[in-house]
Amino acid sequence: MKLVAAVRPLYVQVLIAIVLAVVVGLIWPEFGAGLKPLGDAFVSILKVLIGPIIFFTVVQGLAQISNLGKLGRVVVKAFVYFEVVSTLALVIGLVIGNVLAPGSGLHASHEVTSQVAGYQQTAQKSGGIVGFLQDLIPDTFFSAFADGEILQILILSLAFGVAALLLGKKVPTTMKLITEGQQLFFKMLGFVMRLAPFGAFGAMCYTVSTYGSATLLSLFYFVLLVYATAIVFVVVVLGAISGFCGLSIFKIIRLIRDELVLVLGTSSSEVALPRLLAKLERAGCEKSVVGLVIPAGYSFNMDGTAIYMSLSVLFISHATDSPLSLGQQLALLAVLLFTSKGGAGVSGLGFVKLSATLQSVQTLPMGGLGLLIGVDRFMSEVRSLTNLVGNTVATIAIAKWEKSFDMAKFRSYYANPTLDEEPAEQEEPERVEAG
Repeated sequence: MKLVAAVRPLYVQVLIAIVLAVVVGLIWPEFGAGLKPLGDAFVSILKVLIGPIIFFTVVQGLAQISNLGKLGRVVVKAFVYFEVVSTLALVIGLVIGNVLAPGSGLHASHEVTSQVAGYQQTAQKSGGIVGFLQDLIPDTFFSAFADGEILQILILSLAFGVAALLLGKKVPTTMKLITEGQQLFFKMLGFVMRLAPFGAFGAMCYTVSTYGSATLLSLFYFVLLVYATAIVFVVVVLGAISGFCGLSIFKIIRLIRDELVLVLGTSSSEVALPRLLAKLERAGCEKSVVGLVIPAGYSFNMDGTAIYMSLSVLFISHATDSPLSLGQQLALLAVLLFTSKGGAGVSGLGFVKLSATLQSVQTLPMGGLGLLIGVDRFMSEVRSLTNLVGNTVATIAIAKWEKSFDMAKFRSYYANPTLDEEPAEQEEPERVEAG
C-alpha cells in the first residue's frame, strides 16, 4: 500500500517513465525510436483541449471584471513585465556568452548544409515581424481552434469576453454555457492526464534512441552552459521577483512540479498549459489575470528561448571565427527582442528563429546553425522548463501588482495541492455594467 501511495502523484509516474525510457533507448535503440508515436499522440490529444480551455477561461474571467479599466491595466502591466524580463534574459545570455566564449577553438566551416537551408527557407517564409502580426488574425473564428494558434485564440477570447462584459446580465444563458463548457473540458483533461506517463515514455525513448549519448557529449560544454545560465536566471532574476511578491522561487517550483516533470518528458510547454491555468487560479491568482497572462506569456514571455538564442548566436560567432563588435551585439539584442517572441511549442522553431536572427544581422554565417542541430532536441527541454517557470512567476507577480493575489489561498493550496479535474464551482459575483 505504501508503494502504491508513493507512485500515485503524476510527477512520480512521469519520472519513472523517463528513467525507463532512457534505459530502453540505450539498450534497444531501434525499438525505442519506434515508440515516438506514443509521445506525439499524447501531445496531439492535449493540443485538442488547449484552445477551448483558453477560450472558456479567458471569457469567464473577463465577464466577471466590473470595468474595462482593470482589463486595460492588466494587459499593459503584462506586456511591460514581459519586455523587461525578456530583455534581462537576453542580456544575461549575451554577457555569459562573451565571458565564457562557448564554441571557441572549433574553427567550424561556413558551409550551409541542406538541413540548415531548409530552416533558412522556413524563416524566410515566416515574413519577420510583419508576418508575425499578420498571423495574429485568423481566417475564420473556428480556424484558430482548428490550427491550434494560441495567440489567435487569445485575441478571439478577449473580444468575446469584452463583449460579454459590456452586455453584462443580458447574456446569462451564454455565460452559463461557458462555465459548463469549462468544467467539461477540465474533466476531459483529467482523463487525458492519466496517459501522461505513456506519452513521456514514448517521447524520451525516441530522443535517447535517435541521438544517444555521443551527440550530447560532443557539445557538452555548450549544453551545460545553457542549462547553467537558465538556472542562474531562474534562481536570481525570477527568485528576486518572487521575493518581491513575498514568495520563495523554490516554493513556486514545487507548486508546479507536476507540470515541470511533464514538460521535461515531452519537451513541450504547451502540454502543461491547461493544468497551469487551473492550478494558479486555485493558488490565489484571480481568474481574469490567469486567463490573460498565461496564454499571452506563451508567445511574449519566452525567457528560456531568449537565453538559448543569445547564447547560440555567440556560440556560432566564436565557433566560426566571426567576432561581433559591441555595436553589432547591441543591434543583435534589438533583433532578438522580436525574433525570440511567438510560436511556443512548435517543433523546430528554435532553429527557425535562429535562422531569422542570422538573416537579420547578416554578420554571421548561416552554416553555423549546422553545429547546433544535433543538440537542439536537448535544448528544447531547458527552453520549455524555463518558459514555464517564467510564466508562472509572471502571473503571480502581475496578480500581486494588480492586488488580485490571495496569499492565504496560496499557502492553503501549497500545503494541500490537490487538483481536481474541473474548476470548483463558484457563485456568480455581482457584475457592474461597464461603460
